[in-house]
Amino acid sequence: MTHRIVNPAGLHDPVAFGYSHVVRAPGGLVFIAGQYASDEQGHLTSPDFGEQVERSLANLGTALAAIDLGFADVVQIRTHIVDHDADKLAVLVEHIGRIWGSHPPAQTLTGVAALALPGMLFEIDAIAVAPPLQP
Repeated sequence: MTHRIVNPAGLHDPVAFGYSHVVRAPGGLVFIAGQYASDEQGHLTSPDFGEQVERSLANLGTALAAIDLGFADVVQIRTHIVDHDADKLAVLVEHIGRIWGSHPPAQTLTGVAALALPGMLFEIDAIAVAPPLQP
């Protein structure tokens, strides 16, 4: 059996930008592309860092729900913060704590100079585990 690609209705259509939101591999690994603070048309929803983190995580939740998974199924996240500093880290840690409590997934945080679109301050991608696809 091959992998399955899902582009949820609640997220913008990413195909024109050369990627898909969710890929579920036959063995159960699920790869979720970088989610940012976008609306259904792909436009940024706020210039505020905290609001971007919140919307990005909500979009990650939408991507997970599209394949009947939740945040508890996430085993790794990679976060990308423009002009990373201690204040932004504190905001991120607060949001991570609200979702995963004292059991967050593995995380790699990368400070970057810029992201894909002007005004983007935060992006998160994830790996989750689902039951294997059946033939």
